[in-house]
Amino acid sequence: MASISRRQAIRALVTRPREAAEALASALAARGIEALIEPMLRIHFREAAIDLGGAQAILCTSAHGVRALALKNGDRDIPLFVVGEATAARARSEGFTSVTSAGGDVADLVGLAAERLRPCDGRLLHVCGSVVAGNLVGELGARGFAVERKILYDALPIPALSTEAIGALRAGDIDFAFFFSPRTAAIFVRRADAAGLRQSCKTASALSISTATDTAVGGLSWQARMVAERPDQPALLGLLDRRLAEQRNG
Repeated sequence: MASISRRQAIRALVTRPREAAEALASALAARGIEALIEPMLRIHFREAAIDLGGAQAILCTSAHGVRALALKNGDRDIPLFVVGEATAARARSEGFTSVTSAGGDVADLVGLAAERLRPCDGRLLHVCGSVVAGNLVGELGARGFAVERKILYDALPIPALSTEAIGALRAGDIDFAFFFSPRTAAIFVRRADAAGLRQSCKTASALSISTATDTAVGGLSWQARMVAERPDQPALLGLLDRRLAEQRNG
């Protein structure tokens, strides 16, 4: 990649909400890569009460849901079943003492809950945002569970890309772009298109957490598009390491 050698620096665009992006930025810095954090979503926590009465466990499909739960509820002993390791780490950092990770996606969480819990032991509470992926409530309901969905936050799309991001993309200064969900990928494509950047990603490689996310970034021209082997950040970083090795050896 000639653009990298001319700049003597590698830059990556990180599209996660800022708090979630900080850990990735640190991992990139350890690899000598500068992170440009450009969140596609703004998190707004709702003023909503939460009743845990009769609930045997709480289901969390995002770290934002964990954060919102921690703000609303002081009980840190109720069992939490979460979608993946990043969400589990957030739950433990908030002081929750009983955290079980499905280590994958919503389908894995459904399987975990069905295996470890019994419908007769009480209802399940799914804390989430106003936009959810998958059909957690419906699939567990079909297995006999009573599941209540409690919306604790809104993830609102950014109105436009920042001046810094637009300038970096136009100049070809972004070498990698990280995408963690189909929704944020689609928002990026729309905002990039609105800024006249449809052809400006040709020097960048898009690294996506899932096949659906990769499909969502397909509206732009990329140097390469790659999908992580598992839907988590360590797998994305492994993908990055392989790509860097290919470039060094190529």
